Amino acid sequence: MSERPSPEPRRLSSITRRALLGGAAVGAALPILGLSPLRAAAAEATRSHGLSVFGDLKYPADFKRFDYLNPAAPKGGSFIFAAPNWYYNQNAYTFNTLNGYTFRGDAPPRIELCFDTLMASASDEPGSAYGLIAESVTISEDRNTYAFRLRDGVKFNDGSALTADDVVFSLQTLKEKGHPDISQSIREMVSVTAEGPRDVTIVFSGKQNRKVPLIVASTLPIFSKAYFAGRDFEASTMDPPLGSGPYRVGKISAGRSIEYQRVADYWGKDLPVTAGAFNFDRIQVEFYQDDEVQFQAFAKGELLFREEPSSKTWATGYDFPAARDGRVQKPSFAAERRPDMYGWFFNLRRAKFADPRTRQAIGMALDFPWTNKNLFFGLYVRSTSFFEMSDFAASGLPGAEELALLEPYRDQLPAEVFGTAVMPPEADGSGRDRKLLRQATTLLADAGWKRQGNDLVNADGERLTLEFLIQSQAFERVLSPLIANLKAIGINSSMRMVDAAQYQSRKNAFDFDVMAQRIMFDATPIDGIEQIFGSVAADIPSGSNLAGLKNPVVDALVAQAANVRDRAELVTLMRALDRVLRSLHIWFPAWLSTAHRVAIWDKFGWPETKPDYGFSPETTWWQDEAKAIAIGKAG
Repeated sequence: MSERPSPEPRRLSSITRRALLGGAAVGAALPILGLSPLRAAAAEATRSHGLSVFGDLKYPADFKRFDYLNPAAPKGGSFIFAAPNWYYNQNAYTFNTLNGYTFRGDAPPRIELCFDTLMASASDEPGSAYGLIAESVTISEDRNTYAFRLRDGVKFNDGSALTADDVVFSLQTLKEKGHPDISQSIREMVSVTAEGPRDVTIVFSGKQNRKVPLIVASTLPIFSKAYFAGRDFEASTMDPPLGSGPYRVGKISAGRSIEYQRVADYWGKDLPVTAGAFNFDRIQVEFYQDDEVQFQAFAKGELLFREEPSSKTWATGYDFPAARDGRVQKPSFAAERRPDMYGWFFNLRRAKFADPRTRQAIGMALDFPWTNKNLFFGLYVRSTSFFEMSDFAASGLPGAEELALLEPYRDQLPAEVFGTAVMPPEADGSGRDRKLLRQATTLLADAGWKRQGNDLVNADGERLTLEFLIQSQAFERVLSPLIANLKAIGINSSMRMVDAAQYQSRKNAFDFDVMAQRIMFDATPIDGIEQIFGSVAADIPSGSNLAGLKNPVVDALVAQAANVRDRAELVTLMRALDRVLRSLHIWFPAWLSTAHRVAIWDKFGWPETKPDYGFSPETTWWQDEAKAIAIGKAG
């Protein structure tokens, strides 16, 4: 059974190239004063080599490489896989456009490898960046103006120079026409100005949170202004984009396969942030509509890397010849220390889900202990928090600092917010916990649903129906017993499987009852929480507020993220937010693994140390030629 959710890897969830690298700050004309909210760390008084949301940077101005990369890694070989994570308008099941930064069409994962950003993030520290396109930054005293100085010799992959005009064009275009997750996150960027060929000044409104300048610098691609002259930026297109990144688009089979070819003369190949990265000559992403077909392709050696979404396959499926004779290995890698959210979300835009008691009752029908034992081979733990795997997850009773944030809203919040953090009910493992189902029936009656034959109806005689929207047949095994339990208490439930394109289209249009969503947040998720939980984002097509949540207390807590002064304050705020979100029952939480389930054809080498905040084998590993020859996978 595949437990693959519908990840939204975007900046918050995927392990992008920016998360691998590490950014630099730019500029040099304004004094660095009062920089505690977004500090520049530099030996010089007016110029910095990097930016940090909180505290000092790990790496000094003269650093040579990131600790988790191997600068001696050989170049060459290939990495062929089906992407386990993606973001913005990307789709791991199909693609029909190479434009990965708008809301139109389905783009292939890793198209971001074709583009550079001003700065690049380090995967072994949260909320920091070091120089890529930009070599330095200068920040005004009010922390609203960032003057970036570009490196000399930056060029696009056609040999043309990348200048400040390209930066201005890119950032302005992304704010006006970019994917909603981009445009919403940078709405407080009020101007971008070229002060010369290598100097760019970015001004913010003063209403931005402390993370926004780092987002602009380390996550937004820089496009060629000349390339887009006469082209529609928002159009779906299969024309290979012109970028300045370490890879360019190679062979394409629309909807089936895309190849990224390493740029041998990549302008940034000798920078500290790239030393030991981008080692494969060819990164190939394959697309499959069916997970079983994908698994068989891996077993035959058509794929070289697989992050296994199925607990059943992980426990029983690796018994093919290459696994038995050692050509296929299953190395262990710990999960990241980043908040991880995975659950089944209700569409609150639909009136039948308006009462939280209805939503809570539906969640009670899932017997996770039974599911984990009988379907998942005991390989999972139950998710309980919107920020699982991190310090941001609430537990026990709220502390004094959390209460100080919550007390002003006591009359607007459920009483359970002020008690022990809300947890999903613990079923008895029988598969049909009658006690829980009776409690669910009581909640439904309290919410106004009355039994009429085998159905529940409201005061207007409307039946309570429930449809789970899925895109993989593998979900049927876990949903079937859940649906049986729901029918037992009068909820006429079903599941609808659609193809990848229709799934994405219905998701973008919020045309569903219940959908799974998984987001691995950034390690410092100040910006992402508004996009996912804020009222403003609830009605934005293609946006990330899947549930359509509109709650004034949530909005108020999210707004306070802009004013936190250090990481300790952020932890307190996020825990308070977690308590509120859990009390609203906008989802019923799913399950998570504490490690990556990775299977590989044994031709790779990788760094000794895995960073805490990223896992990107395609950009950090390398081909071990001796191993590759030994198993017949050279090249």
